[in-house]
Amino acid sequence: MTSLGAAIFRGSIGLGLFAIITAGLIALTQVSTAERIAKAQKQARTKALLEIVPENEHDNDLLESAILLPPSPLLGTREETEAFIATNKGQTVAIILPVIAADGYTGEISAIVGIRPDGTIQGVRVTAHKETPGLGDKIEIRKSDWIEGFTNKALGTPAEDKWKVKKDGGHFDQLTGATITPRAIVGSVKNALIYFKQNRTKLLGPRT
Repeated sequence: MTSLGAAIFRGSIGLGLFAIITAGLIALTQVSTAERIAKAQKQARTKALLEIVPENEHDNDLLESAILLPPSPLLGTREETEAFIATNKGQTVAIILPVIAADGYTGEISAIVGIRPDGTIQGVRVTAHKETPGLGDKIEIRKSDWIEGFTNKALGTPAEDKWKVKKDGGHFDQLTGATITPRAIVGSVKNALIYFKQNRTKLLGPRT
């Protein structure tokens, strides 16, 4: 092999090793990043669930106690989603259902609705939205206590025809300067209660 050929060969080996090392570092970075993202997502989901069912009210791991739900027009879901079951001493204390309101002011609003076995609401939290800052974003618990108005409500309390904002002749307050956003939330929470009523036996199973 000539000196030129040897140099080319050594260069090729060096480039190959460099490519392998670079690819390995990229793969490690991607795995590490994916793990951090997954951890952050898990922490965020756990935080939202615990806002509805505090740690002192259940004794199970909520994220490990999930059931798959098929797509549902009532829940506003277009693919399989998870419902979370909170139990205490083997008895169900709440089912946490995912809901999506497609008719928000600036897009879809995702939320979770905790419902007790007797059909009353344990709590509601918005998990994602694109509503207008300073107006529609008051559906977030950190911005106002408006969302707390659903706690302990049920179908019939108020009457089903009153599950609307006051502007539409219903029971629930609208937000100052924003009606479309709370209207969407009220409708999706009511639909979650209807879904629970229709699927109560399947959701609660033999635990209650």
